[in-house]
Amino acid sequence: MNSFASLGLSKGLQKTLATTGINKPTLIQEKVIQALMEGKDVMAKAQTGTGKTFAYVLPILEKSKSNTHHVQSLIITPTRELAIQVTGEIRKLTRKNKGFSVLSVYGGKSHEEEIKELEKNVTIVVGTPGRLLDHQKRGNLDLSHLMFLVIDEADQLLQIGFLNKVEEILRKTPAQRQTMLFSATIPADIKKLGRKYMKTPQFIEVAEAEKSTSINQFAIFTVDRAKQDTVIQLIESFQPSKSIVFCRTKRRVTKLYQVLKSKGYKVAELHGDIPQEKREVVMEQFRNGDVPMLVATDVASRGLDIEGVTHVFNYDMPEKAETYIHRIGRTGRAGETGLAYTLYSSEERSLLDGIETELNCRIQKQNLGNTISLKTKTASKKKGEKRQGKRKSKELESRTRGKDKFKDKQMTSRKSSNSPEQKPSKHSEGTARETKPDLTGRRTGKKSSSKTYNQKNKR
Repeated sequence: MNSFASLGLSKGLQKTLATTGINKPTLIQEKVIQALMEGKDVMAKAQTGTGKTFAYVLPILEKSKSNTHHVQSLIITPTRELAIQVTGEIRKLTRKNKGFSVLSVYGGKSHEEEIKELEKNVTIVVGTPGRLLDHQKRGNLDLSHLMFLVIDEADQLLQIGFLNKVEEILRKTPAQRQTMLFSATIPADIKKLGRKYMKTPQFIEVAEAEKSTSINQFAIFTVDRAKQDTVIQLIESFQPSKSIVFCRTKRRVTKLYQVLKSKGYKVAELHGDIPQEKREVVMEQFRNGDVPMLVATDVASRGLDIEGVTHVFNYDMPEKAETYIHRIGRTGRAGETGLAYTLYSSEERSLLDGIETELNCRIQKQNLGNTISLKTKTASKKKGEKRQGKRKSKELESRTRGKDKFKDKQMTSRKSSNSPEQKPSKHSEGTARETKPDLTGRRTGKKSSSKTYNQKNKR
């Protein structure tokens, strides 16, 4: 893997990255940065969580001119949350560079505040299509000197019907700009957009191995009326430090949120009807851990790079494989292991089958009892190695079983010698063997697993 230095990034930018704990590029960063530094247009197929934001931000910062009086870069995002997030990442990288300024524009904010900021010679603008187009039409946003244009999460822009607004923005930008398009999937309409507005773009795709290999995925069958109890038992069992529960509709989000809150959980809700200011507060509380659980619609499934999400629960089945990918992609980020549980009913089984077919994978099915007893599978790699060591010990024990058997007989004989009339019987040897651990670590003849299951279900 190349280093940031070999990709052409300056020492100053490398140092800034190092202070944030980033020393080596991810695979998508390596491929995209190299192409962008060479001046090529790029169309990249990549999931969130692979480091794609820095893949386009770093070359932009490297190639931009400081202390200019016009907008040099425009980044188009499908949601306000993603616009805020990208703006925050750029500010981290440019905190010590006074020659750069970045502004996010989106619906729900005051027009007047944004206009005042735009008049201050902003270098980079990040925003949603509707608000960007509005500022463009009012003459507040001058893109005549634009050098770099990024279309982030292009497939979601297509899904929510914003692609026509994106095209309208693109038509009013200079033809000589460098264009970057990022998308989790590349449907026909996205390809058409690329051919129309990009100059022979280089297509880049992240290898399968870098996608969701760090996310353990399971599915639990239930009925709709039992979903509340099921998800509560999962939460009580796993005690996640930071989790997201996805529901299909705003109404179901609010209902589940109220139930969880009434049971004493620190939880917040997030959906389209929540006012923008409150949404920003909720996301900040979730990021810093003040609220460790979020119940949300798919407004939170895309583009939000939130550190430390350990568990994702799909309370309702997503209708598309693409949505499923984005939901579970909130966990298992930055090299950490994540856990995703999907609840499905008989009516939703066809959706689950369709997702498995489209993703060419099989999601492991479990019942609730097995799930709770197997919760230790989500432990850290060190615990996994410890378990592996135990398995090796048991294999060694198996190989020396003959010696152990002989010792057991000796012990039985010694005990019997205290009573000369009593001789070791087959029954006594059998009893000694029964109290010895078998290869699964349980003592034979005992039903410990069912006891554990019943105890946990009494909570």
